[in-house]
Amino acid sequence: MNVYKPLYFFQKHGYYVCQRIADRLGIRAKVVRLSFMYLTFVTVGFGFALYLFLAFWMRIKDRIYTKRSSVFDL
Repeated sequence: MNVYKPLYFFQKHGYYVCQRIADRLGIRAKVVRLSFMYLTFVTVGFGFALYLFLAFWMRIKDRIYTKRSSVFDL
């Protein structure tokens, strides 16, 4: 079984999309491919950072705004 056959198929058709975008914009295809890769890493990192920020914020909010049943719970 040839493992590289599906890889070549996706490279051929996937790179063709980047090539057409580059031709339309008048830039090199390599720039488009690198931009897609960097954009993918940035958006995944941004989502993870947003998740950590919200988790931290909810934890702080829960510690500050806890309901106390009486004055003696301080």
